Amino acid sequence: MSELGMVIVGAGEAGARAAVELRTEGWAGSITLIGKEKLAPYERPPLSKSSLLDTEEPSPVTILDETKLSQYKIKLITNSSVVNINPSDHLLELNDGQSIRYERLLLATGAYPRQLNIEGSDTSSLLYLRTFADALALRARFLAGKHIVIIGAGFIGLEAAASAREKGCSVTVIEAGPRILMRGVPEEIAHILKARHLNASVMFKLGVGIKGIENSKDRHSIKLADGTIIECDTVVVGIGAIPETSLAAKCGLTIENGIFTDEKLTTSDADIFAAGDCCSFPHSLYGGKRIRLEAWRNAQDQGTHAAHNMLGAAKPFLEIPWFWSDQYEQTLQVTGLPDYGVKTLCRDLGEFAKFYFHLSSDGRLAAASAVGLNSNIAKDIRLAEMLIQKQMVLDPKSLENPEVKLKSLLVY
Repeated sequence: MSELGMVIVGAGEAGARAAVELRTEGWAGSITLIGKEKLAPYERPPLSKSSLLDTEEPSPVTILDETKLSQYKIKLITNSSVVNINPSDHLLELNDGQSIRYERLLLATGAYPRQLNIEGSDTSSLLYLRTFADALALRARFLAGKHIVIIGAGFIGLEAAASAREKGCSVTVIEAGPRILMRGVPEEIAHILKARHLNASVMFKLGVGIKGIENSKDRHSIKLADGTIIECDTVVVGIGAIPETSLAAKCGLTIENGIFTDEKLTTSDADIFAAGDCCSFPHSLYGGKRIRLEAWRNAQDQGTHAAHNMLGAAKPFLEIPWFWSDQYEQTLQVTGLPDYGVKTLCRDLGEFAKFYFHLSSDGRLAAASAVGLNSNIAKDIRLAEMLIQKQMVLDPKSLENPEVKLKSLLVY
């Protein structure tokens, strides 16, 4: 049995960043990072992009290699899972029988793909995308001339669709909802991205469910609720993710759309914290609204923030949500929570980009979203994020006018 130390369950983005931050901020004791996969912590954004498209055989983009693990004196346990937490004894039990004691514990267990639950979906021939191994499986099937059906028109599905088209596949996207990108993306942005996919000859079946799938060795036959039958070579499912809360629930922590935390990312146990895709938290800039985010930067930010609070900082997490998606040459970026806005304003930059500003009921900027080339939107999205942080009431005409620099609206 080990000494008391800092222990992190989940070796993804949040867990890896937390481990480094603990050491950077002066923690001198042991740091143990436990991951289910055989690989060292790696970046997930490339999985739907460069891992599928690179001409050379891809390798995972490692966050913590052996050199960094040694530099920061982090003990990484891979290919292992925690089967039980005993909060009263500050004790973890691993699947190999090993026990680890902790002073403070961070749960960064992430999320797992929501499974399709229809006739014919209980087969390993349907592909999902969450891990590097998943990306390699898709890459092997994305061959020129093959027909790929993607179920789900969220970020993962559409990024996979763009990658498949770039590989020379024909692509059909099936979505039960009335439009693409139903969660967190304004309809105006979704319309622009759908048009780009149509221009790339992606076919869409929107607003229709799936009755079942018939699977043979090399082919799939998908029967839609409207009677249409679609034949294809590969089926990729991207219908969302479910927060991994089973371990937290088993040890008695509160669960509410993820592992329940306060604004300091502390769970219902004072010595256990949570960060990343697995946790829900109240955001004071949005009236204390409890949210859960599945986003790369949020995992980074929360992992780092949780590390500070594990060391006693006791500071609320106030970072503004931000996420992005690359599809073809287009980049979508969103900062804030567009659903919190009640009025939308458009700043039209012509062929280069379109910006949308989402105002709350009191006229404050709740969110901003944009689509265009990365170089045309990144700076202004960052400025919009700063405006949201300041909770300023802004002149709508200034937001709509492309001649007014967003930087000029910041009052220091």
